[in-house]
Amino acid sequence: MTADVKSDFLKILTSRGYMHQATNLEGLDARAHEGYVTGYIGFDCTADSLHVGSLVQIMMLRLMQRTGHKPIVVMGGGTTKVGDPSGKDEARPLLSDADIENNKNGIKKIFEKYLTFGDGPTDAIMVDNADWLDELSYIKFLRDFGAHFSINRMMGMESVKLRLDREQNLSFLEFNYAILQAYDFLELRRRYGCDLQMGGSDQWGNIVTGIDLTRRVDAQEIFGITSPLITTASGAKMGKTAGGAIWLNEERLSAFDFWQFWRNTEDADVGRFLRLFTELPLDEIATLEALEGAEINQAKIILANEATKLCHGEAAAKAAEETATQTFAQGQMADGLPQITLSEDEAVGLSVLDAFVKVELAASKGEIRRLIKGGGARVNGTAIASDEQVLSASDFEDGRCQLSAGKKRHALIVLA
Repeated sequence: MTADVKSDFLKILTSRGYMHQATNLEGLDARAHEGYVTGYIGFDCTADSLHVGSLVQIMMLRLMQRTGHKPIVVMGGGTTKVGDPSGKDEARPLLSDADIENNKNGIKKIFEKYLTFGDGPTDAIMVDNADWLDELSYIKFLRDFGAHFSINRMMGMESVKLRLDREQNLSFLEFNYAILQAYDFLELRRRYGCDLQMGGSDQWGNIVTGIDLTRRVDAQEIFGITSPLITTASGAKMGKTAGGAIWLNEERLSAFDFWQFWRNTEDADVGRFLRLFTELPLDEIATLEALEGAEINQAKIILANEATKLCHGEAAAKAAEETATQTFAQGQMADGLPQITLSEDEAVGLSVLDAFVKVELAASKGEIRRLIKGGGARVNGTAIASDEQVLSASDFEDGRCQLSAGKKRHALIVLA
């Protein structure tokens, strides 16, 4: 496919593994080759941070800008009020306007790391679909656009079929999501000349619906691209770990834990993740993914450094690598580990169950009990013998105590 396309954008998109499906790839390629394309991806405000599961889409927007095109980040202040049923077994809980606004502010900070915003022709812009969705008049909207949506086609969309096949409830509220997303695309073309929507493979039906609506209403051709669903070599969903989601905001997840996530990549995923989540040249990646045995760990460290550099900055990546070296290679109690501060009265006598929950190495006491039973929970490198154990004053060397869950997850309790 890369040999047939002319535009740098689509050449890189396909050669690095971002492409899953596309509408009229030839037409899009011609437009991208002759001028610049304006493309968008929408992000609903369901949490105050995105996680690694959204990183492919963020990198696609970044790639657009790097190859001379204009990215639009659409905050789903309006669509979050409805809830996207794609890939969901049940409806999302509805959020208040205040919660949505708080989440939107948290997500905005992520994009400032990956994109350059401004008023130039290829500078990124960020818009909120609440600006037009909140103002819609229901009857007028139905009269103007309702006839262009086929219930027959919508019933065949994957997000709808999944619920119906499983006999799970799909509310009329959620059923409207695809209509509103389609209208987003129409509105973005009218306001900003946007001619491309990108998204994950679960968004294909929604994207095609928007293309069809714009063709019917405005007689304009626009385009769609989806990326593949990213899973690990073992079949796990990208960004989900035993410790929880891999968040992109440091308030949710430390730069060290983010770095460590990439360092722990499965051997079979190293090359693919280097192509998707870094900007290293493909020939360099080919050399790294060919490494075998213990040498593949060097490729994982490069992956961790490059991915962390993009998300948290070069200084954070270097500090995370140094912390990992001190903790794992040298066996030291590194300052860069995730930590909490407690007074001596709070810390001494604290049960190990409560301690592990406080430093977020376990989500529940039951989880840490199972870890203790398996010999995987340690205080300062010594296995915890009983779930009734408490922290003593002698556990705090120079005012610090290191807790470990398995071989790769560590945190400190520091005395105030």
